[in-house]
Amino acid sequence: MAAPASKSDAPAITEDEMRQQLAGKTFYIRGGYLDNNLHFTDRGQLDGSSPKASYTLSLVQIDHVHLDKHHLELEGVRYGLHFLGAAPYEDQAVDRVRLTSKKKPLRITIDREEVVTPKKEKPAKEDKKHKQQAPAANAAATQAASAASEPAQAPAAAQSATAASAPSDENRHGVTVTTSQAHANHALRQALDTIFASAVDPRMIGTLPSYWQLYYKDVDAKQDYRPSDPSVLRQSQVDQKARLVSVFDPPSNEYAQNNGVAGMSMYHVIVEPDGKAGEIAIGRPIGFGLDENAIDAIRKAKFEPAMKGGKPVPVVLDVVVEFRIYSKRTNVASTAAAEKSSAPQAPVLPGPYTANEPKPQAQPQPQAQPQ
Repeated sequence: MAAPASKSDAPAITEDEMRQQLAGKTFYIRGGYLDNNLHFTDRGQLDGSSPKASYTLSLVQIDHVHLDKHHLELEGVRYGLHFLGAAPYEDQAVDRVRLTSKKKPLRITIDREEVVTPKKEKPAKEDKKHKQQAPAANAAATQAASAASEPAQAPAAAQSATAASAPSDENRHGVTVTTSQAHANHALRQALDTIFASAVDPRMIGTLPSYWQLYYKDVDAKQDYRPSDPSVLRQSQVDQKARLVSVFDPPSNEYAQNNGVAGMSMYHVIVEPDGKAGEIAIGRPIGFGLDENAIDAIRKAKFEPAMKGGKPVPVVLDVVVEFRIYSKRTNVASTAAAEKSSAPQAPVLPGPYTANEPKPQAQPQPQAQPQ
């Protein structure tokens, strides 16, 4: 159904307006969609599917803007965020690392609400009205009788009438139709707000996992992590400290490997009395989607709980994770080193001697004499 027209309608949004609002600026894709070809409806909903990832892989810069009456087309660059080990109470140092190439840029298409001009109905002439009353009455009676004799056909006829009255466009299925340009302008701005966030604002933080929410809560307060449960103890307050007892090796990902992102990160983990991880907060993030890998591994890990007074108690344990780069060059070097170390080695001789020279004869040494 078409939206009603406004009495004081507005002019259509221009391409220059969109350029001023978007070009050269950076935004976060709220849904964390990873594909570099994304299509959104006129309501800002993803049309199709795309893998999702951390918001630290979802920063985009819009370089080119094209607007026509059917679509808003954007082209730009995707960046990954590499945190440089700052705690929440310290100044945040973050590197932006380009993920897309010039040959394969990020492309985003957003449908626009379609504006149509309502048809004006011509008033029927008085004389034609009187002449058509009788035939119309007879036609109505005939139609009623037909409907009574064939009740099963009425729903199909109603559906056909509805389909005929609704606007159709095979190439733009699902696009909303309006008779108000002001309404269409508002819909486009709402779609942009649904798709993009200009910063990590409270609305965006509310959609992030709890460990990021706790981190940004501490960033806002400029403080270190404090457990939500005040009964949770520190390691210095217990008789026996909690410790990790399972194999722990969080994986890297292709984005970090391809762009040389490595380093240390740290997480505050509440080790429950049953030895499982409870609340987790990021202490020093690394970004690039690696924090998610680390926390997933922490949740699967096994711990030995802390003890106090002979009973297990909940305690905060800081877990440090190191992410490394496993490039082809590193693998080749390590393989060569392994082969070299396993090969037979020439004897190591003292002083200036070599393996081709005769060894000197050992000289008898004086023996200690008993006193």
